[in-house]
Amino acid sequence: MPVIAPMPATRPARIPSQREGAEEAVASGTTVDHLTETYRAHYRSLLGLAALLLDDTASCEDVVQEAFIRVHSARKRVRDPEKTLAYLRQTVVNLSRSALRRRILGLKLLSKPMPDMASAEEGAYDQLERDSLIKAMKGLQRRQREVLVLRYFADMTEAQVAATLGLSLGSVKAYGSRGIAALRIAMGASA
Repeated sequence: MPVIAPMPATRPARIPSQREGAEEAVASGTTVDHLTETYRAHYRSLLGLAALLLDDTASCEDVVQEAFIRVHSARKRVRDPEKTLAYLRQTVVNLSRSALRRRILGLKLLSKPMPDMASAEEGAYDQLERDSLIKAMKGLQRRQREVLVLRYFADMTEAQVAATLGLSLGSVKAYGSRGIAALRIAMGASA
């Protein structure tokens, strides 16, 4: 009867699977755990940002959710986890612009107005709309409103606002100054 010798202690070299290669690529970018924590920490502030740029809560929620979906699908390209929030803010601003463009185009194409249908979200948004600051913000030019929202609501520096909107630092300062002046006039405050 032949004797079977035990296998040697050394293992043959292992070839990494495709899944392991994908995990290494995600490790170099933004991880799903980091994105989940960012969602928990900043969802409300991003929703507020969208609310100041759009005019109904349902669209705001859609824009913020879409922003997180886009960041999730592009997480391998976001190499620095510190830039995830900035990327999300810029995505929310861009998606808000797109939503407003689609809405304007839809209004132009409508032959007759749709009947007003109240929803639960509109009741919550009506409470925000009563604030005189929000009313005054709606009267500003688009760029002025975007600069003021990012600068004072999102607590971004002027340089961060310039990078997010793709403007020069001087333009951000000018839009901000003109926007504040217009707010003072709209709200009846004395300078």
